[in-house]
Amino acid sequence: MIEYFNSLGLEQPFLRLLLFTLISIIIGIVIRFVFFKALFILNKKDDRKFVKLLERRFTGSIFLFIPMLIMHNMIPGFELNENLTEWLLLISESLIIASFTIVAVRLVYFLQDVLNQKFNTDRADNIKERQVITQIIFIRKIVIFLIVMIGLCLFLLQFDGVRKYGATFLTSAGVAGIIIGLAAQKTIGNLLAGLQIAFTQPIKIGDAVLVENEWGWIEEINLTYVVVRIWDQRRLVLPITYFTEQTFQNWTRNSADIIGSVFLYTDYTVPIEELRKEFESILGSTDLWNKNSQVLQITDCTEKAMQIRLLMSAKDSPTAWDLRCLVREKMLVFIQEKYPNALPKTRLEMNQSSDSNA
Repeated sequence: MIEYFNSLGLEQPFLRLLLFTLISIIIGIVIRFVFFKALFILNKKDDRKFVKLLERRFTGSIFLFIPMLIMHNMIPGFELNENLTEWLLLISESLIIASFTIVAVRLVYFLQDVLNQKFNTDRADNIKERQVITQIIFIRKIVIFLIVMIGLCLFLLQFDGVRKYGATFLTSAGVAGIIIGLAAQKTIGNLLAGLQIAFTQPIKIGDAVLVENEWGWIEEINLTYVVVRIWDQRRLVLPITYFTEQTFQNWTRNSADIIGSVFLYTDYTVPIEELRKEFESILGSTDLWNKNSQVLQITDCTEKAMQIRLLMSAKDSPTAWDLRCLVREKMLVFIQEKYPNALPKTRLEMNQSSDSNA
């Protein structure tokens, strides 16, 4: 290679290095283009979605890995001074480790994308799918954390100082482990709670929950915290140990179906059978009702009014909320139009005294 550059009149080492760097980058671009083009040709049209996922995840990462690998093997032959050669080799090794770490992380993300394609969470009854997706996401986070830590260790081991005192570090690892363990008890507890949640699954991605008197959906399950998306688009961030130590409501633990209730307060003169017929008519005219439950009952009576409870089922909690609002509104309109005198009222009966009659 050196003789070839000399034949071109490139006797300066830095010019040769610069030119070969450009050649390495071009080689990386060509290899990447040929690799994905071959995958597109070899795969049928129906299977190309996975190739597209691979291309999307690895855009740019192979760029750095291949040129640095070529450069690292060729740098000793550029006849540079010894110190500069050592520094260039150190830089190229660092970039190779960094690019390999990036490739490994993106490969994990690609595997997650492939698995996500096999589980459809868009359908109504998606409990099993959400269970698997929750486990995949948590395992992905742990694997990426380990990959990054290994990459960081390999990067540090390039330096003589780190290698020189490596034995000392290992000797004091027991003491350091105890100190770190005491100082990071809460963090370690969060990690263990995360593992417990990932596999016992009291919550899953997409579950409807009631926590801290707030209703929302589980949006993220991270290594140490959970993000709950509240119904009004706020985000409630809780430590992951909250879901192993505190009481909360999970409305979609085994099924997304839920029963909603509406309470009406009317006078004793309202005809219950007419209300029941109207209630059945309202439910029959909307797609929000899943046709599983339908009940109208008088649940309480006071000196002023009676309490009527209407129960109805829906496929999930957001639909149940909309259905409850619809039924409440239409039932009130029905009473106002048909039986306005049956709305709650306070009775006051006045009798003339015997003195006034006299």
